[in-house]
Amino acid sequence: MTIPTGQREFDLGALLAERGAERYELHAKYLNHQLPRMLHTIGFDKVYERAEGAHFWDAEGNDYLDMLAGFGVMGLGRHHPVVRKALHDVLDARLADLTRFDCQPLPGLLAEKLLAHSPHLDRVFFGNSGTEAVETALKFARYATGRPRILYCTHAFHGLTTGSLSVNGEDGFRDGFAPLLPDTAVPLGDLDALARELRKGDVAALIVEPIQGKGVHEAPPGYLRAAQELLHKHKALLIADEVQTGLGRTGDFYAYQHEDGVEPDLVCVAKALSGGYVPVGATLGKDWIFKKVYSSMDRVLVHSASFGSNAQAMAAGLAVLSVMENEQVVANARAVGEQLKSRLTELVDKYEMLSEIRGRGLMIGIEFGRPGSLKLRSRWTVLQAARKGLFAQMVVVPLLQRHRILTQVSGDHLEVIKLIPPLIIGEADVDRFVDAFTAVMDDAHGGGLMWDFGKTLIKQAVANR
Repeated sequence: MTIPTGQREFDLGALLAERGAERYELHAKYLNHQLPRMLHTIGFDKVYERAEGAHFWDAEGNDYLDMLAGFGVMGLGRHHPVVRKALHDVLDARLADLTRFDCQPLPGLLAEKLLAHSPHLDRVFFGNSGTEAVETALKFARYATGRPRILYCTHAFHGLTTGSLSVNGEDGFRDGFAPLLPDTAVPLGDLDALARELRKGDVAALIVEPIQGKGVHEAPPGYLRAAQELLHKHKALLIADEVQTGLGRTGDFYAYQHEDGVEPDLVCVAKALSGGYVPVGATLGKDWIFKKVYSSMDRVLVHSASFGSNAQAMAAGLAVLSVMENEQVVANARAVGEQLKSRLTELVDKYEMLSEIRGRGLMIGIEFGRPGSLKLRSRWTVLQAARKGLFAQMVVVPLLQRHRILTQVSGDHLEVIKLIPPLIIGEADVDRFVDAFTAVMDDAHGGGLMWDFGKTLIKQAVANR
């Protein structure tokens, strides 16, 4: 393809070479100014030059192990060759995309592929993100049932747009954004609380993460099936939010599949479906729900998305599902996750401040707790008085600074680190993480250098009050 002379002046590589070093200054000036401030404070202000699979490299050629996967987006790691080729192919095809008044093949093919993993569901709506997938499910549930209220679980996270924020179980995200929709929280696993709300007769659905991202708390055994039965008895729907847990993260294609007999009416997916390249979200649902929402030609566009079903996103999704099938990604997540969880669990009895290891597949929570010995307990108490969650942050920082492993805490005011690495990591990556984590725990329990950093965090927490 020949580029007209007047268009040759834009050179992305040259622009990055010239201005890339300004990244933190540009962000501070034009974007969320608190992000670079926070990164500078905790020593996360790194400059990564390139990435491949589950690793980053800085300008000096040092490699970093990614145990965060962009909060789960990078399920296949970064720059998987199959996904890259699919995107090159779809761009080279120069399709007549997003005409809005035709039916392109790629959305239908991706829907078919997704539904093959979801045999009790029938139709798909494609949007652009996880929160948009949740918004779609909330709208569809309300319209299909004719009822206004959605139930959600305490400590849930379903996104940050207004509808999904209304079913967000963390006050820190909700504060200052009222009024929200009139939805109601119930404790995860509490069937009695669910039944009480359902008896009021105005509940459209319960939305639930089979494993909550904040804190990595799993629904108790049998809860999802019992909740489904209660909901259907009261003519309400079950919405499974699989935005983070879906597409193999927990060792099955969906996390709800760990429990027999669970067949949600609506399922939300996103994150890993993108291949890490093109934002995409999907809401899968039963045929009768879609037919009720789109009940006539007059309602053909009653719910739509300007960039939904775009060719690049659909190509990325198809490539991701192909890789997952051909490279046994789900089985790898299950096997490697079991290995990582088992090795970390062995450390619980060794370290006083290591409380619990929980989770499934490659979604693992490491929780810290109050130690028994007097010396460690006094230090722990000082941290907790300043701000709950500082000890977990004290662990995260040396993992990056000393061992070049990227992790993060599982939520604000939580003493929990969540591991959600790319689903392609292997035994060598497990060895590297466990060795590094053991070294950091040795330091923490021996009163080493990380406690000096703890003093910095305490000062920062007090200053922010």
